[in-house]
Order: sequence, then structure tokens, then C-alpha cells
Amino acid sequence: MKPLQSTFFTISVSLLLVFFSSCKPTQKTVEKENTSAYLFVYFTGNAKTDEAIRFALSKEGYNFYALNDNKPVIASEVISTTGGVRDPHILRGADGVFYMTVTDLQTANGWENQAMVLLKSTDLVHWISSKVDISKTFEGFKDVKRVWAPQTIYDAKVKKYMVYFSMLQPGGTDIVYYAYANKDFTALETEPKQLFFNSGNRSCIDADIIEKDGKFHLFMKTEDEKDKGIKVAISDKLTSGYVLQDGYVDQTDESVEGSGVFKLNNSDTYILMYDMYRKGKYQFTSSTDLKHFKVIDENVSMNFHPRHGTVLPITADEAQRLITAYGWFPNGEISEAQSEVIKQNNVMVDFANKKMLLPVKNGTDLTHFDPEFKTKPGANVSPTGAQDFSQKAVQYDFDLGTLGKTTFDVKAEVRNNPSLVGYYADPEILFSHKDNRFHMYPTSDGFFEWSGDYFKSFSSTNLVDWTDDGVLLDFKKDVSWANTKAWAPTAIEKKIDGKYKYFFYYTGESKIGVAVSNNPQGPYNDIGKPLVSTKPNGITRGQIIDPDVFTDPVSGKSYLYYGNGFMVGVELNDDMISVKENTLTVLKPDGTFREGTEVFYRKGKYYFLWSQDDTRSENYRVRYATSDSPLGAFTIPENNLVIAKDPSQGIYGTGHNCVIQIPGTDEWYIVYHRFTIPKGIEMGRSAGYNREVCIDRMYFDEAGNIIQVKPTLEGIQPLKQ
Repeated sequence: MKPLQSTFFTISVSLLLVFFSSCKPTQKTVEKENTSAYLFVYFTGNAKTDEAIRFALSKEGYNFYALNDNKPVIASEVISTTGGVRDPHILRGADGVFYMTVTDLQTANGWENQAMVLLKSTDLVHWISSKVDISKTFEGFKDVKRVWAPQTIYDAKVKKYMVYFSMLQPGGTDIVYYAYANKDFTALETEPKQLFFNSGNRSCIDADIIEKDGKFHLFMKTEDEKDKGIKVAISDKLTSGYVLQDGYVDQTDESVEGSGVFKLNNSDTYILMYDMYRKGKYQFTSSTDLKHFKVIDENVSMNFHPRHGTVLPITADEAQRLITAYGWFPNGEISEAQSEVIKQNNVMVDFANKKMLLPVKNGTDLTHFDPEFKTKPGANVSPTGAQDFSQKAVQYDFDLGTLGKTTFDVKAEVRNNPSLVGYYADPEILFSHKDNRFHMYPTSDGFFEWSGDYFKSFSSTNLVDWTDDGVLLDFKKDVSWANTKAWAPTAIEKKIDGKYKYFFYYTGESKIGVAVSNNPQGPYNDIGKPLVSTKPNGITRGQIIDPDVFTDPVSGKSYLYYGNGFMVGVELNDDMISVKENTLTVLKPDGTFREGTEVFYRKGKYYFLWSQDDTRSENYRVRYATSDSPLGAFTIPENNLVIAKDPSQGIYGTGHNCVIQIPGTDEWYIVYHRFTIPKGIEMGRSAGYNREVCIDRMYFDEAGNIIQVKPTLEGIQPLKQ
């Protein structure tokens, strides 16, 4: 059977029996195969899309790399009663078959559940699943409130698979129970019995059992009155007699859950890992006696963020089977291509079809290009050195040693979007007549909840090749009245007393500031206080953010615009660092206005552009109106959409723009940000602060209407010098 990448299927019980009887490996066969790699089975979070089974591989048990591009390998909606699964545990059975158990729970519907899912496979790729609803199966548990974190262990004395899990009954606490699965591992055939008795009748969850030296060690999360953490109970019997040991074995003061223990291949060392769920990370510890544990986080890495999972040692053949089924590019064993001309954030890896796209900077010679793949000891890549990418993709073979082999068709392509390398947003561009260069001023992005505290400047002669001119304003050093949320700058060049001066307007903690410089790239000196810190009379909602500055070529007057949820325009005084209060006007675009005002003048018309929706939304877009005055009123065209997402190209969240006219021409460009590609659309709300700046050409029809811009991946060609 060929594994499916995005389509999942079930098999009837009768076919299941035939399937397993015909291809079940014997224990003797398994014992002859040496385990040399590790499979990490996990889920990723509380969102609906996160509550699903995912796989990752490691060669040595410390550095793990996600399979299937960190996407689910089994569809939760197919196998569960709730639409979500969590806490996957995987076991290699005494019969060589793989057994997996998961919590049947989608937390979007609350934290109560009554079911678990049992899964079975002979090859780690094709799984048969069965739902077990405890409340419907056992009369004594018909009112159960939750059934969490099931795990499986083989009971050699009774020659059955024991499933153990925690349950909460009305008015009680979480208790660890056990029951035996039936022969086909499709149901529980015995009524649950209490496995561990905790003094004080306090809650215990997330049990994990491992046998060492004839004794069973039961790791669990206990929830005592004053403290919570992971403890161990030990017994010489699997199903009874567990004695709780003193102290906690987790090595942190952070909240933890979901402990899992596995033994390193060909070693006496055990790894205890646990989910530091409030920190969004795992901690790894090591021990040789299961009593004393040492943190080894410095040796551990993952290119994903797991929640409560387990690790299973596997063979090289099994690892290769998983790589073949799900696709994998292990950046770590085979590092990302290191060439400095590659736009690393935008590398696209198609795991299902084994293809890779390397977007490279303008001017790259594709006839003689070396991606510079790097390898760790034990891994190899071929070919090496420069290759000809100008006509077609180049096939690369990645030999990962004990983890198997994989082959990708690698394509290199010049892409001028994004314009800046890295995460930036809310772009502003001016053309400086002092140095005949374009200067770009973006928000520094990539910070959680837009918490950046500095602005950078970039310059170019052709709108494609940008030079990083460094930080032009640093809140920590240069601004006394704001510490964070450095957003959405705008700038203008003015000739005052025969000399060029530059005025940089910006947002800081929902106020508008202004700084001044003699050079377009700075450094800039802040005036020491906000220029705008209060909303206009009658405005109670929204924020004072997103300034835009515009000089009217008709009157020579300069105006400042700002607002989120409302749009304000006000004339600036000649000093450019104060406003004429009596000119302050609350402008009235339509109901699509959200933020990001941009104003320019063309052939007798004033154009007002703004962003609609939320910057965290894939539907963030730009609309416009025209006016006969820099302070309104507006005429809104029937079709006033300027730019919007293009899912066919994977482009989303196109908004908060500026517009630049090439001096002396009627050539116009729109500069905007989008979600980072390719990962942005999968990042949820976080995409709203992992954005990229792009530039595309903008055209007008004969009546002066803006023709809707199609965002591109390729970007623009360099301006002729």
C-alpha cells in the first residue's frame, strides 16, 4: 500500500485481521534489528489544527526534525469522536507491532472528554484506529468527566497489552487507572481499576511506566496542595504496589506535564523529557539510575514546538520508511543552504513531491551557483560545488547515515520580493534629492505582539538592491517618552534655509513622535516629547498610530495623517515638529477603514489609501478614495481595491502600504507588507508580526483610477540607472 500524504483512510476489522496476520513481523526478527534512530510522536497546541498526531526523527535522541513539514500524519477528524487528539504514546509491542494511544479531545469544546483512541500499525505508516468511549463502555464510569493521556505497556505475565490513563469522576480527583486491551487492540476488555493510590487523594495525571532491573517506575505529574511536578512511584509488580518516592524528578521550577522516559540506543542512559507547557518548550534530562537527573538542554534541538509526546527507538529501515512516506529535509543534519544570496526565510520545501525552491537575490549567476549545503559528521550531500540552475532544477541526494536517504529536486530562482531580507512591515519610502537615493523606513518586525523598540534605514538607487544603513532611532537610547511598540514610521525631506532637513514621524506606545536629522539615513534626534498624544474630541475608540506625512505640491503646505479606527488630518507648522491645531480634521472614509493612511498627489487629484481588516488577517488589504483637497471630502470609486491576497501564489495579508513616484516620471510603485512566505499562512495570528516588505508596479487608467495591483513573488526589475 502506498501511503497517502493528505488523504487518510480506515480499514474494516475483518480486513485488519487479514492485514496483520499476513505481514506481522516476529519478535525474533525485531530483536535482530538494531535500533539506530528515534521517532518522536507529538501534538503541537490547543488550536484545532494543532490537536493532531505529528512525527519527527532523530539520529541520536537529542536533535529532532519534523516529518511531513510538521503537518499531521493522521487526520484527527477521521479517528476521533471530538475532532482532535492529544498526548500520543507509541509502543513497539512484544509481537513487533506498533501500538499508539491518544486522548480523544478537542479543547475548543472544553477540557472534558470521555474517550481515547487505540491505533495499531505494522509499519509506522498505515494505522488502524478504534474509538473507546469509557462512559458508554463501562457502567461504573458513565459520568466520567475526563479521560486523559492513555499509554500502553505489555504485561508479560498475562500476555496482554495494558492501557493506563487518568480519569476524573464527579466530585473526585484525577486518578491513574488501568485496563487490558482485547486481542485485536480495538477495545478495552476489562473494567478500569485504580493503578496508583496517592496519599491525600490528590490528583495524578500523565503517567508513564518504564521497567528497569525488574522494577516498574511510574512517572506522573502530581498536583499537591503546595507544589506540582513530576514524581516517581516504584513497584516490583506492574499492576499494584507502587510506592511514591520522595522529591520531584523534574529539574525546573516551571510548570510541567507530559513526562516521557526512553532509553538511548546502545547505552545505559535514560532520557526523561517533559513539557514545560507555559514556556512552550521541552526540557530534556539524563540519568543512569532513574533517580538522579541532569538537565541536558544544551544538547537538544527541535525545528518544531511539541506538546506532550513520546519517543520510540526505531531501526534504520523504519526511519527510511518514514522518510519515504512523509518527506523530510532535516535542517540540522543537512543544514539549510548557507549561501548568503539565498533569502532564507522564503526557502520553500515541498516534502510530498521532494522539491525545494531557493529564492536568491538580484544579480545571482544561476549558471554557476552553489547553495552551500552543509552537513554534520555522518551525513553527506551530492553534488557539491557550483551547479547550473539556469535551465532546470538540480537533483541533490542527501545521505543521512543511520536515518536513511532522501533526494530533492532543487530549483534556484531570482525573486525580488520580499525587497528586504528579514522581517519588516509598515514600509515608508522617500527619494532624497540630497544623495539621489531611495530610502526605506520600515517597522522592525518579528517581535512577539509587535514589541520592537527600534527603527532601521535602508537605501537603494534602483528599488531592488537595498543597503542596510543601520539603526536610525533606538527607543532605549534616543527616546525618553516611549520604551516599546515602535511602529509604522513615515518621513519627509524639506529644504529649509537652503539646506535639506529630514523629519521622521513614528508611533511609540500609541503616540506619535517626531525626530529630525540632516541626513536621510540618520541618525535622528527625537524632539523629547510626543507630537500627538490625545485623540480628537469625540473619538473614544481606536489608537493614535500609523502616521503619514505629505507635502501638497499645489500649496507647499505639509500635512500629518494618523489613526486606527479613525482618520485624522492636520496641517504642520513650518517647523515640521508642531501642528496647527485649528486645522485638525476628522476625515471620513467608508467603513472599510482600519489604519495605515497613505496620501499622494497625481494630476490634480489627492489619493487617500488605507488598510482594511487586521494585520493578522490573511484578508488585510488596501483600498482608496480621491479628493480635491488634502483634508477631504472623499470620492470613493465603485471598485476601490488597490491590492489584496493571491492564494494561488501563497500571498496573504497584503497591506499597510506607501506609494513612491519615480522623480520626473509618471511611474509609480506600491510598497507594502505581506505575511512571510511560505510559513506565514500557517502561523495563525503570529503571522501579523512576521511580515515582509514587497514592491510592485502600480498603474492608473485614463480616468485616474488605480488599477488593482496583482502582488507578485518575482517583484520588480531594477530601475535603470
